[in-house]
Amino acid sequence: MAREPQRGDRRDRRTPEAEGPESDIVEKLVHINRVAATVKGGRRFSFAALMVVGDQKGRVGFGHGKAREVPEAIRKATEEAKKSMIRVPLRESRTLHHDGEGRWGAGKIMIRSAPPGTGVIAGGPMRAVLETLGVQDVVGKSKGSSNPYNMVRATFEALKGQSSPRQVANKRGKKVADIMGRRADGASSPEAATEAAES
Repeated sequence: MAREPQRGDRRDRRTPEAEGPESDIVEKLVHINRVAATVKGGRRFSFAALMVVGDQKGRVGFGHGKAREVPEAIRKATEEAKKSMIRVPLRESRTLHHDGEGRWGAGKIMIRSAPPGTGVIAGGPMRAVLETLGVQDVVGKSKGSSNPYNMVRATFEALKGQSSPRQVANKRGKKVADIMGRRADGASSPEAATEAAES
């Protein structure tokens, strides 16, 4: 008899290389739930899956799917996640540019950028999102509901609010060095110099 998926199950799956450009997409199963619909003959069971996918280079998405079998529910959720991927600017390809907060329903989360060597300090669904995004140093905290759907959506709301110095400079019509500010001795910060050189 097949073992029924448990609430805390996690799966890391990579798509086969045959898929071409999507071969570097990382898939994580965040949550799977057995749901029941009451019908005339009794109850009909199906499974709902919540998936997070990302390329670990600044793109991430989530999706959910429901089907009579677990593999089909995961497939549906993965397809939806790939369609809804967003791009998040990363600082030095390892952390976020600034702190942020996100809220969805009763789910409230807070994320903070961190110095090198910190690692991903976050738990549950938030950790899955940040790892597939490609963040290496970040601190996250959930302050509200632990519902995985709300936590994932709240994390995405916080990530959507992220902006790089270059984006802010373009909006304001200024140079990156002006946005980053200058030090007391009048010298530009290394980050400003790097951003200015890239732009």
